[in-house]
Amino acid sequence: MTSLATPEVQAAGPVAADAGRISLADIAKAHGVRFLLATFVDMTGKPCAKLVPVEAADELENGAMGFAGYAAGLIGQKPQDSDLIAVPDLASFTPVPFIKEGLAIIHCDPYVDGKPWPYAPRVILKNTLARLANNGMQAKVGAEVEYFLVKKNDDGTLSTADARDDSPRPCYDARGVTRMYDHLTSISDAINGLGWGNYANDHEDAAGQFEQNFNYADALTTADRVVTLRYILNILAEQRGMTATFMPKPFTDRTGTGLHFHLSLWSGTEALFPAGGSPDDDGRGLGISSLAYSFIAGILDHAPALQAFLAPTVNSYKRTGATTSSSGATWSPRKASFGGNDRTHMIRVPDNKRIELRSGDGSANPYLAIATAIAAGLDGVEKAADPGAPSGPGESRPDAHLLPATLLHAVEALRKDPVILSSLSGDARIGAYYADAKEEEFLSWHNQVSDWEIRTYLTSI
Repeated sequence: MTSLATPEVQAAGPVAADAGRISLADIAKAHGVRFLLATFVDMTGKPCAKLVPVEAADELENGAMGFAGYAAGLIGQKPQDSDLIAVPDLASFTPVPFIKEGLAIIHCDPYVDGKPWPYAPRVILKNTLARLANNGMQAKVGAEVEYFLVKKNDDGTLSTADARDDSPRPCYDARGVTRMYDHLTSISDAINGLGWGNYANDHEDAAGQFEQNFNYADALTTADRVVTLRYILNILAEQRGMTATFMPKPFTDRTGTGLHFHLSLWSGTEALFPAGGSPDDDGRGLGISSLAYSFIAGILDHAPALQAFLAPTVNSYKRTGATTSSSGATWSPRKASFGGNDRTHMIRVPDNKRIELRSGDGSANPYLAIATAIAAGLDGVEKAADPGAPSGPGESRPDAHLLPATLLHAVEALRKDPVILSSLSGDARIGAYYADAKEEEFLSWHNQVSDWEIRTYLTSI
């Protein structure tokens, strides 16, 4: 598991555009782009897009690209509702010639009837960041994107794409990395070509599992990049006959897939988390400010409800509920604890510049996960909350919240937490809509008879 470095923040995208001086069509033509993937995600994180020829870029920019929102997915619409209009954010323009020559992705904010649609995840994050800005702060975020490379067998089971990658403890294995050299370097070249600053590519803790890291940036840019990278990984893996999956727990006996976020708050160019002086100056040995401790306290206070966004699928809780794996560790927290440079906690404080939120998994929607985590932390800041003393290695406070055991438990926690329920564009109805959808997802799974039930109950009586 790679620790995130903290170099200078990258530009908002490969092209920094001023919509008042240059059009989307001009940007596209200057980069030899012939087609645009006008992209947004629904609440599950599914990327939705229309392929727009550059000749129609002005129409896209002027709000002429409509989507039937109900058909797009979980995004708060009914069949009779007005179209979602995809409004492109020019700063997110990202050429992807390594996917298809002449193709670019541009992230869009869905509008309905001339207003930003409050159920749209990118809009939700922007609303949270606006609230943060009203408090004189900005958020910078790094993300660790883990994934498995697998193949689907004729009988429907999964196997590792690299058949020789079968060690019970393959983490950092140089041979596994070398066998996947072509895939890993193609992704690294893509990331660096986009200016994101790829600085490490490694074999993760489970057979078939990898992680590729890039520099942190402002919160919205990082969320866009997670969505873009997932798309890039999916397509380039498919081109090599593999499937890149972000499913939290595709194999029962292996470590699951996380999506860890490194969070920090800033005021202009001033970092707000360092306490200054030596690590002992804060009285707790971590060298962070009282604001940072309050931010941590807010996340810990709301941890059970946050898991509905950080671990948003039925499968998520096969990861967080695991007691061990073939490697001997799960790397997945079970309690809402915090500590120093210790990966057993929900919140790790590796240095005085940032915190690492470790309870998210690969199925998390980055916009919603970041938005709700910031909302929780900001609640702690506004209340001057105190998380108490940090826990020691492998320990947790007796009063630390247990993280939910299932998606249904997370939904119940969300419904009981008015702060997080109202954190989606400031409207509790949106939180309730999401909770209802996730309860339905849980019950849909629960109503399926599994092989385990057949084995356990068929002749048990």
